[in-house]
Amino acid sequence: MTSASTSKDRLELEGFLEELTPNDVIKGMYLRHGKSYGWWVMATITLANVATLMASTIINVAIPDIMGSFGIGQDKAQWLATAFLASSTVTMLMNSWLMQTLGARYTVLMAMFLFMGGSILGGISPTLDLLTFARVMQGAATGIITPMAMSLVFMLFPPGRQGVVLGVTAIGVVLAPALGPALGGYLIDLLNWRYTYLMGVPFSILVVPMAALYMPPRDPNAPKKPLDWVGLVLVSTAIACLLIGLSNGQREGWDSNFVLSYFGAAITATAAFIYWETHVDQPLLDLRVFGFFKFAVISILAFLFGASLYGSTYVVPLFLQIGQNLTATDSGLMMLPAAIVMGFLFPISGRLADKIDQRLILGTGFVILAFSFLLMANADTGTSWWTFAWWVIISRVGIGIMAPCLNLAAIQGLPMEYLQQGAGVMNFVRQLGGAFGVNLLSVSLDYRVTFHRDALMATQSWGHSDTFELMADLQRELAVAGLSFWDQQYAAYSAIARIVVHQAYIKGFQDSFLILCVALLATMIPLAFLRRHHMRSPR
Repeated sequence: MTSASTSKDRLELEGFLEELTPNDVIKGMYLRHGKSYGWWVMATITLANVATLMASTIINVAIPDIMGSFGIGQDKAQWLATAFLASSTVTMLMNSWLMQTLGARYTVLMAMFLFMGGSILGGISPTLDLLTFARVMQGAATGIITPMAMSLVFMLFPPGRQGVVLGVTAIGVVLAPALGPALGGYLIDLLNWRYTYLMGVPFSILVVPMAALYMPPRDPNAPKKPLDWVGLVLVSTAIACLLIGLSNGQREGWDSNFVLSYFGAAITATAAFIYWETHVDQPLLDLRVFGFFKFAVISILAFLFGASLYGSTYVVPLFLQIGQNLTATDSGLMMLPAAIVMGFLFPISGRLADKIDQRLILGTGFVILAFSFLLMANADTGTSWWTFAWWVIISRVGIGIMAPCLNLAAIQGLPMEYLQQGAGVMNFVRQLGGAFGVNLLSVSLDYRVTFHRDALMATQSWGHSDTFELMADLQRELAVAGLSFWDQQYAAYSAIARIVVHQAYIKGFQDSFLILCVALLATMIPLAFLRRHHMRSPR
């Protein structure tokens, strides 16, 4: 390269940096690595997101196998998903403090080593409690990593390019959870469910040297602030108590002392958290960010989006394996075409979010997603693989349209001093919605399955002609096999009971999809409060 061309490139880079107005650390990294430096940083954090976020959903296709291995029901197995999301929700609030205290480089390195430790522990865990703790470790690392992409985009790229970059990097954020079930199903059928924990380790090994080379170190001139440990304990207590109360309500009774005590503790911890955060000098969660009307409304949408995204990613593989008796591979592969479509839409949506009314993008995405769940609410054992796959594709079209716009709409308009906090809060709200979405869908599924099972069993009597004919057919087949009369009766009754339970599960899953549809349509209410000037993108 000639000195003239080198000089020209440096002038272009300096012009770019003037447009960006970065701090000295970012400027030095750009001067060292060139104008493409920002993209190398985003490639590193995207790969980290692929590793960690894939773990958020890869376990879902393994839940039926884990239920069999440990002899547990769906109500306990759901904690493998809920614990991950709950721990990631809490550690998201630590992201801003970690970035200021350690810098982006050491924050990423610490999170990746924590994630690899949890992954290896999960792969060898002999008990369900240890398995769940491994999920907590994975989730904690994921919560630290996830908000970083959004804040780094605003640090490394000027306005007008941020939407495109967010659209590209969001591929890793949402594509990884979609690819997780496909890879997990293959690993389960080829090897066993323990390898679903280990899937993210190879990606993590790639991230470590990239982070050491490209992630910006801490700005020595940046002020340090103490971590709000009291706020962290209070919010952790509130989330944990509420989730435990909800998950045990069906089994223990909603008015039992056990459940009510957890609800009371959750309410008390929440009230104490709000009071503390509004009085402490350095809050864990600066509640003033919700004073910006647009951000507050988008936060509601993000909560419902997270609930539907993670809730559906949990319940769809369960339906396919329990309801339709598909293998883990077949149920996981169903998510693959949808993931490809979603990955194609993300950059397009990110570009559109910079140019047109964001209300139109968000409303269209939510309606399409709700429509897909309405279709799934009609699924039964006769629904073909490709029919259901098309319904999943429709759901991912909705997600692909709205997700980049949701992130950008929340952050745009916030003052610079709230940028880091806003990025963390937005991811916190979405992840919190995911934790509650999985938990509540699990609770409602158990409740509706029990309801439909009892209703169907009440119809199975000798006075019911269909039951009588089925019993007679089963007994004739069993008689041919040489069973005695009483053995025929017992076996026939057992077969009918299994048929009833299976049908109850089908109806319970249908109700779950309908709940998701209604929740997403409810987003039209907060969206209606946003006016055009709220959603205008800067040119």
